[in-house]
Amino acid sequence: MNVLYTVEGNIGIATLNRPEKLNALDSKTRAELKEIVERAEKEVRVLIITGSGRAFAAGADINELVKRDPLMAIEASKLGTELFARIEELEIPVIAAINGLALGGGLELAMACDIRIASTKARFGQPEINIGIFPGAGGTQRLPRLVGMGMAKKMVFTGEMISAEEAYRLGLVEELVEPDKLMDRAKEIASKIAEKSAVALKLAKRALNASMNTPLREGLRYEASLFSILFASEEAKRLMKEFLEKK
Repeated sequence: MNVLYTVEGNIGIATLNRPEKLNALDSKTRAELKEIVERAEKEVRVLIITGSGRAFAAGADINELVKRDPLMAIEASKLGTELFARIEELEIPVIAAINGLALGGGLELAMACDIRIASTKARFGQPEINIGIFPGAGGTQRLPRLVGMGMAKKMVFTGEMISAEEAYRLGLVEELVEPDKLMDRAKEIASKIAEKSAVALKLAKRALNASMNTPLREGLRYEASLFSILFASEEAKRLMKEFLEKK
């Protein structure tokens, strides 16, 4: 298997498992990850995606890229874009535990996750320009939203990598931890999230995602409509009652 999947309580862990290829995202790996994502949405409350060895994921498999003609390229880009959009829109929160290199498609995968926790040894980049192409599975769209247009252009145009510290400073990752603490911290955050209302999390994620793609007025209306739905939730009523009783 190119992707391993384990479940610990309410937390699913998907581990990219091609360490000899730096977890390059070939078609088989993407297909397996898609199956695991679909399964996790039904089975767990939070999903963690990480990599084995010294990479989170070092982009697409160049052995596949070099064989593509324009029609094959647009189909492959579509499949990658759809996979990352599915992760972004998953009804459960997704945490990227970035243990090493997150390059090209690997960075695009990380950016599709809701929260990014990185090892201090991680490195980030969109190096596609070095082989005559540019990010084709969301990199040119998500990267500017996270780090700003100027830095996104610098990363895409130069193909240079940035350090974990720089990624944190730019807001590309939310937390940095020592390498041996990465999975513990990712699980700690996942456990805290898993304790919350599943319905509230699902609707909050929808509202937050919408904020990136809609004008403020429209986003506020959408937020209000989702917020009102929560008052039909028995879980919300129970949690409010418990809060008042404790108070």
